Amino acid sequence: MPLPADTDVTTAKYLRDKYAIVGVGETTFTRGSDKTTRALGSWAMRNAIADAGMKASDIDGMLSYSGNDSTASTFIAGDIGARLNFYMDCNGGGSSTEALIGIAIGVMEAGLCKTVAIFRAMNGFSQVRIGGTGARSAAPVNGDMLHSRAYGWQSAGQMFAPTFMRHMYTYGTKPEQVAMVKVVHSEHASNNPKAYYKKRYTVDDVLNSRIICKPLHLLDCCVETDNATAIIITKADRARDLRHTPALIRGIVGRCSKPRMDMHYQTGPIDRVGGYYAKNILWPNAGVGPEDIDATGAYDAFTFTSMLQLEDYGFCKKGEGGEYVSSGITRLGGRRPNNTSGGHLCEGYTHGMNMVIENVRQLRHDVDDSCPCDAHGKRQHTYDYREGGCRQVKNIEVTANLGWANPMTTSAMVMRRGA
Repeated sequence: MPLPADTDVTTAKYLRDKYAIVGVGETTFTRGSDKTTRALGSWAMRNAIADAGMKASDIDGMLSYSGNDSTASTFIAGDIGARLNFYMDCNGGGSSTEALIGIAIGVMEAGLCKTVAIFRAMNGFSQVRIGGTGARSAAPVNGDMLHSRAYGWQSAGQMFAPTFMRHMYTYGTKPEQVAMVKVVHSEHASNNPKAYYKKRYTVDDVLNSRIICKPLHLLDCCVETDNATAIIITKADRARDLRHTPALIRGIVGRCSKPRMDMHYQTGPIDRVGGYYAKNILWPNAGVGPEDIDATGAYDAFTFTSMLQLEDYGFCKKGEGGEYVSSGITRLGGRRPNNTSGGHLCEGYTHGMNMVIENVRQLRHDVDDSCPCDAHGKRQHTYDYREGGCRQVKNIEVTANLGWANPMTTSAMVMRRGA
């Protein structure tokens, strides 16, 4: 695979496996948390610290992202008893987690801090909803909104629908093929005790649910929840002294974009997403390719977003995404399971971080499912993927997370199981 002309291969190789995710934590996924985003963020952060077997004072760097709906890193740090040598809060959604992990690595490489925590706290159902309802719908049309709201593109579904429709037109992709994304993710969620929706759905369930905006049915769309999530990153040599087998970071691409972010429909093909460009950075940086990946976490704000990413990152040929996601390959027990927690479609909506958390747990071989535990509390996975059973991927060694904010921009990361 050819490298972009400005890729620093030496640096990419040097950073492979040098840093690791050592702790993960989340709150429950609810609708109506009755808590502030500050309280949610502190809760998730304490869970991540406990998961890592660290103390709050070990955290000296913190990053967060939000859509003007969260709280500051310094507030969370104060609440948990950490003092920061570096912090940054940025505006962003689904392409943020992997990008901020890359920034965390850069900050630690520069010697600014030693251990970085990243969190996302949001009341995505009870306070700031993404669908364009509430106070946002009453905002005047001005500035860059002339490129979107003037055409009726208020919600994410409305803005992304032309990309989805074009793929269907160009390649003959069928709604029943893409509906299988929801079906498979619901199967995985049914084995996840913390998933908001645990019901298993069929293709007919998806296609018979009401249309939100063509071609999206209600069940093609993700769940809205109140929750917070957090992860902790440090050097791999330190990680080996902590509680869990580390998830080593092989390579990252952060917020790689298509041309014309303001109006990507002016630079076709419009069924191409950011992963088309990002794959040429991700795979060479990580030193692996799609065929080496054992499980994926492909952002599923909608069923179509997972399909398009898996296609443009090279897991199948362009135009074959519908066949890929409906073939069974993404199921637990399949060649390359996707979103084994149920993802955004079923577990809860976190702007991407829950899928990174899931892959970390998969690589540690300690996914929190309903399998029995031994006398030492270690889960004994059965690899029986029937409803209410196991969701641990057998012999998993390498994962990929594919982030999404919109068709125009993406972030992604490859991790592998540490020693």
